[in-house]
Amino acid sequence: MTISLPPIRAGRAAPADLLERRAQMQAAVDAGTWKTEKPPVEAEFAGLRTLRFSPDTAPRGYVLQLHGGGFRIGRPEFESLFAEALIRACGVEIVVPQYRLAPEGPFPAGLTDALAALTALREEIGDAPLIVCGDSAGGGLAASLGLLSAAGRAPRIDGLVLLSPWLDLRVTADSYAANAATDAMFSQESAGVAAELYLQGLDPTHPLASPLLAPITTYPPSLISVGTGEVLWDDSRLFHDKLLAAGIDSTLCAIDGMAHVAVITGLDRPGAAETFAAVIAFVENRLAR
Repeated sequence: MTISLPPIRAGRAAPADLLERRAQMQAAVDAGTWKTEKPPVEAEFAGLRTLRFSPDTAPRGYVLQLHGGGFRIGRPEFESLFAEALIRACGVEIVVPQYRLAPEGPFPAGLTDALAALTALREEIGDAPLIVCGDSAGGGLAASLGLLSAAGRAPRIDGLVLLSPWLDLRVTADSYAANAATDAMFSQESAGVAAELYLQGLDPTHPLASPLLAPITTYPPSLISVGTGEVLWDDSRLFHDKLLAAGIDSTLCAIDGMAHVAVITGLDRPGAAETFAAVIAFVENRLAR
């Protein structure tokens, strides 16, 4: 099967409740909820509003960070505290673009933007180590970039960090029901709404929309982190198994009692410290290579 991006499609206006959620998030940003000790540099990068978090010395490598939000909400600021901590630990520079959101920008708009950012960053840094990291929907975008890179349709990626990634937009995994009572952040109902806004009639089995379903023979080394009580537990577990079956270097960091994307929402949350230690170890390993 050829892995290629479908053409950009026209979207539709966002409903009032979604616009209100976005406005609330903007208000939280304005109030300094995700303020870091050293402010990031905001600039246009690959045509996208982007935050760049830099160490005080020359970067040892680079991370393209893709935020979550069910493809329909989310901002680069959400990644700020995680980015600041990772810079301190590993001395990397972290680039966080604002990709287009659904329903105004349905699939493949967000992935097209992520690919543009990856391409521009690789052109900027040359042969330096480049890791792609994403959480939730951003983890799905990161996984799809891994497919494109493995197929020779995107620049080289030296490692993937997938944090509670959403990898199957059919929204039919057993873990939606099995973990409904233990996942307060995400549900089968909300996933179904988000998937419809994003896909807008496109087949959810498209390999770049649902990377779990893609044929894999080669792929970047990967770290996958997930809470065993998340509704997306099956997405992570099955993708890890698929990578291992293809002979790919993959590590699954599965933590009991950890909430969805805990390492992004607060390093003091249950399981976040363990996940963050796994991320540091993975990044250091990739930088050393």
